[in-house]
Amino acid sequence: MSTGAPQTGVPSIVDPEAPATLAGDAAVRVLGLRKQFGDRVAVEGLDLEVPRGQVFGLLGPNGSGKTTTIRMLCGLLEPSAGTAVVAGRDVVRDPEGVRRSIGYMSQRYGLYDDLTVAENLRFYAEVYGLRGDARRDRIEEQLTTLGLDVRRDQLAGTLSGGWKQRLALGCATSHHPHILFLDEPTAGVDPAARRTFWETIHRLARDGTTVLVTTHYMDEAARCERLAFLSRGHLIGVGTPDEVTRQFGQPTIEDVFIMLQHRDEAAE
Repeated sequence: MSTGAPQTGVPSIVDPEAPATLAGDAAVRVLGLRKQFGDRVAVEGLDLEVPRGQVFGLLGPNGSGKTTTIRMLCGLLEPSAGTAVVAGRDVVRDPEGVRRSIGYMSQRYGLYDDLTVAENLRFYAEVYGLRGDARRDRIEEQLTTLGLDVRRDQLAGTLSGGWKQRLALGCATSHHPHILFLDEPTAGVDPAARRTFWETIHRLARDGTTVLVTTHYMDEAARCERLAFLSRGHLIGVGTPDEVTRQFGQPTIEDVFIMLQHRDEAAE
C-alpha cells in the first residue's frame, strides 16, 4: 500500500494553512501525531481535537490508521513523533496515567469466559482501583444500569454477542473514566443490541463522558456529533455528519466511506 499523501481530486475539510492549536476545552488534543512501522507510515501528521462530553466518530477504510491512532491515544503504542494529550495527560510522558483515566473497549471485548458476569465486573473494578463499598456499589450499579442483573451468575463465555457487549462496556466504565475509547464495539451483534448500545453511549455522553468510537456501520456514524475521516494515515475531513457529506459532495456518510474505500484500494 502506498504511504504517500492522499490523491488529489477528493475535497478535504482540513485547511492545510490553518495553524493547529491545543487550546480550548478538549478531552483529546493531538498535534502532528505520527506512527511509522519500518518503512510503512500508518499515521502521518494528525492534528485533532475532541471536545469534552462529545460522541466523536473516527472513520476510514481498513488500513487507514484508525486502530493505530486509538492505540496511541490510549497509551498502548508510543508515537514516532508528535504530541497527544488525553484527559490532561501526555501519552508519551505519562502513558500509565492515560490508561488510568480512560476506558477502552475493543471488538474482542477482553472478557474472561470462565468468570461470571459479576466476577468480570469485580475483576475490572479492582484493576481500576475500586475497593470495598465503592467497588460493591459500582458493580451493583452497573448490573442494574446495563440490565445485566438477570445474568449476574452466568459465565461470560456462554453469553450472546449482545450481552457480551453490555458486559464489556460495564467493565470498561467501572471507574467512571473521563474518556471512553470504543474500537469497532458493535461488530457482530444484532441491530437491536446495537441500538441499545448506542442509547447507552449517548447517556454516558450526556453525563459528561467523552466517547471516541470507530465503526464501519454508517448508521452509527450518523449518530456521532462530529466525525473525522482518515485515509491512508492522513486526516482528510472533520466536521458534523452534515458538514462532511456537503464537503465531499456525497448524499450520505455511507457514500463518502465507499468513495474513500474505492480510492484507497485503487492506490494500493
